[in-house]
Amino acid sequence: MQIPDNRAEQRWVLGITALASFMMALDTMIITTAFATIRAELSSPLQTLQWTVNAFNLTFAVLLLTGAALGDRFGRRRMFAAGIALFVMASAACALAGNAGALIAARALQGAGAALVMPLAMAILSGASGREDRARALGIFSGITGCALIIGPAIGGFITEHLGWRWIFWINLPIGLVAIALVRARLRESFGPAAPLDITGLLLVALAALALVWSLLRGNAVGWASAEVIGTLIAGLAFTAGFVLWELRAAAPMVPLRLFASRPFAAGIAASVLFYAAMYGVLFLLPQFLQITLGFDPFGAGLRLLPWTATLFVTAPIAGAVVNRFGERPLVVTGLLMQAIGLGWIAEIVSPSVPYSALVVPLVLAGVGVSMAMPAAQNAVLGSVPVTEMGKASGIFNMGRFLGGMFGVAALVASFSADGAADSAIHFTSGFAAAMSLAATLSFAGAIAGLLLPARRRATVATVPQDA
Repeated sequence: MQIPDNRAEQRWVLGITALASFMMALDTMIITTAFATIRAELSSPLQTLQWTVNAFNLTFAVLLLTGAALGDRFGRRRMFAAGIALFVMASAACALAGNAGALIAARALQGAGAALVMPLAMAILSGASGREDRARALGIFSGITGCALIIGPAIGGFITEHLGWRWIFWINLPIGLVAIALVRARLRESFGPAAPLDITGLLLVALAALALVWSLLRGNAVGWASAEVIGTLIAGLAFTAGFVLWELRAAAPMVPLRLFASRPFAAGIAASVLFYAAMYGVLFLLPQFLQITLGFDPFGAGLRLLPWTATLFVTAPIAGAVVNRFGERPLVVTGLLMQAIGLGWIAEIVSPSVPYSALVVPLVLAGVGVSMAMPAAQNAVLGSVPVTEMGKASGIFNMGRFLGGMFGVAALVASFSADGAADSAIHFTSGFAAAMSLAATLSFAGAIAGLLLPARRRATVATVPQDA
């Protein structure tokens, strides 16, 4: 891509890509405080409602690397605009959904649109910035995306309470249409190397993830020893094995398995999958606990998530700055132990009568912990590969992040369903406590994975902005 030769054009590129990224990131968080209202209006059980998250995560995760390849082949600006258009149309379908099945299908399309937009936003921004400006531009891009993650639950709660949950999707239409118009008017077209698409690998990993999550979802309903659960579990493992074998043989694999020969890469991915599983699972259940058990309205629940989510704004930049001094392992291990303690603390004290004030300290502890671990784990992954492999490594990191989130939601809902239900505050509390205990266990397992990171000091920090 030809680098724009004037500052005004570069600012347009930054503004447009950041706007699209903000919309995608906001959408992943804005729905969290609407779950209780959606469940009541659509009369959907919690086990079904979780697919509004998992459908998005699945399509986003498995199409993420393909989205970047499509932009390289057919034009980044063209596919970037197409991704925004798909996301906008899917948002309208979400808003018009008359039942849970229609909402889940529309959320899957949203994930596909986001999988085109997010990697191409970073590619377009990086290509439009000179070497001396690139780090600053990516930092602003990351900060804007991070703000969406922090304020999303509160905004979603406010909209749900005052306008109705469907408006959390309708607001994407004006933003998306403006973004498309700006893309067409202000961005230049660019192409990358036309690498072959790994369609077989994509299908295998999608089927593996779907089958494994399905077995988790159906275990409580039909029995863990039932033919359905055993069959889907075996199918999931078979598809996983098939994916690994295919990637080892493919000429242009979607996930080059040779990268996992690096200990910091493998340990960083493992820790990330585990702590994102815990985080996404808690993010699905905690707002509903605040509403169903403690009686807060959607906006009140969103505001009360801030002691947890807002820690990212303060802690992550500090952690990114000190990782050079201490290395990744202490930050990942300490951070995930803090998250495990915070979530386990909540599991021990929750009850229908627990005051919200009792949850603030463990929420802050868990939030500070995971905000320490996130940049350190990402730096371990990206710092373990050559510069030429960073794009692929970043894609694998984010793919693992969203697949981990998908499994985390499924696992915590399965734990919730085994011990509780959403029909009363008492039953919800029982299930929520069990799910939080599992989230603490996943966080502790992530800390153990973090111990496998080499004890070393890094000379540079490799940063790639987090997407939604």
